[in-house]
Amino acid sequence: MAGFADFDRFDGLGLAELVRTGRVSAATLVEEAIHRVEDRNPALNAVIRPMFDTARAAAVTPGLGPFAGVPFLLKDLVATCTGIPTSCGGRALRDFVPRHDSELVRRHRAAGLIPIGKTNTPEFGLTPYTEPEAFGATRNPWNPAHTPGGSSGGSAAAVAARMVPMAHGGDGGGSIRIPASCCGLFGLKPTRGRTPNGPDFGELWHGFVSQHALTRSVRDSAALLDATAGPDVGAPYAAVPPDRPWLAEVTTAPGRLRIAWTAHPFIGNGVHRDCIAALRETVDLLRDLGHEVFEAAPKVDGERWSTAFITVIAAEARADIEHAAAIVGRAASRRDFEAATWTLGLLGQSLSAAAYASASSYLQLSAREVGEFFRQCDVLLTPTLAAPPVAIGALAPTLAERALMATVGALHAGWLLTALGAIKPMAAKSLSFIPYTPLFNVTGQPAMSVPLAWNAAGLPIGMQFVGRYGDEATLFRLAGQFERARPWFDRAPSGY
Repeated sequence: MAGFADFDRFDGLGLAELVRTGRVSAATLVEEAIHRVEDRNPALNAVIRPMFDTARAAAVTPGLGPFAGVPFLLKDLVATCTGIPTSCGGRALRDFVPRHDSELVRRHRAAGLIPIGKTNTPEFGLTPYTEPEAFGATRNPWNPAHTPGGSSGGSAAAVAARMVPMAHGGDGGGSIRIPASCCGLFGLKPTRGRTPNGPDFGELWHGFVSQHALTRSVRDSAALLDATAGPDVGAPYAAVPPDRPWLAEVTTAPGRLRIAWTAHPFIGNGVHRDCIAALRETVDLLRDLGHEVFEAAPKVDGERWSTAFITVIAAEARADIEHAAAIVGRAASRRDFEAATWTLGLLGQSLSAAAYASASSYLQLSAREVGEFFRQCDVLLTPTLAAPPVAIGALAPTLAERALMATVGALHAGWLLTALGAIKPMAAKSLSFIPYTPLFNVTGQPAMSVPLAWNAAGLPIGMQFVGRYGDEATLFRLAGQFERARPWFDRAPSGY
């Protein structure tokens, strides 16, 4: 079947319009996307499970949704498809085959999207880089020696390499915004409770996780959120619905906004000069666009906050390990998990229920303080990351750290990490790369990474914009304004 040479010229809504008007068939789009995966994926390792046969079958009758006939990719975590293995980035679940679609995937299909495969992710989505032992590292199309970020790194690399116009992602500490920044894409983390996690989960990571997508255009993100938002049956909570479709906001002028900005990291210390330079350029752009811009930031006790965050994540990691063991029907074993995952889980197992509750309470109180800060501004601007995309392996555990984790694992002694004071420096390496994003998973606020800068080495640098709780509308208006003022849609990695 003939391909479609103009595939890159259109976003998801543009491709759907071609299908709707009969100028191209869904089958042609699917074949083009499959060809691109087969041609480009070997160098990037973004797609780990092809779904080509089911995609071809779905393209015969693409439906009537806003994205009818558009090829799409699903992150191999949380998003389940009937009959397709969902490994969550690890060995333990490598052959686990769900018997149903998750609710979000069902809504993707109802919107007309055609999943053509599943994308790479770190084990349980625990790291801001995508280098799982079970599937290998995913590489950044802008420079294959560098990370595409994580944990939605496979999805981001595939979209940046123009395999598909958009792909699913989930964000529990920045996992949509981090790879969006690394790969020069638009990435929105919606408000807590905006999109469904059912039927297999209520809240994920104590409510830190929101699912959505990585896209090349702002309007694709808005239209997809219109199609997928809203609580599913039994949801523990739901975000207040918008006043009107988010797609309408993209072309609506934002008016004069009060925008606070800061370069100071909430956790960790240093920030790369390229990120500082990009931030200052963005501040100048905001002033040129007529916004009121001032330097200010919520106060965060970085050390205490990160300790509380790691406490909660460690407990959740242990719960994920036990859940995976229950699915496969055998006792949890360190041989089934990466050393870092198993060690984090042991730490979680060694913590008391009181420690978990205290950490959760502290994080909730910090979220209230952040909410108070947003009384003085409409939006907060920060760099998305503390550095441009780092080299593959730069954030992975060192040999010494691996040896320590092997000892802890063999002794089944998570308490030893606390006794040795080892967990903080081990966690600090990853957290120092992402000092701006996790705070807003805890607060539940919507936040987006916008591709507004590239450094002299040609690597993308995203800017993070955070809105008030429930206010994606303002973010979409602002993003639409940026897209018109500093378009990025046609900016592609060399060779793609």
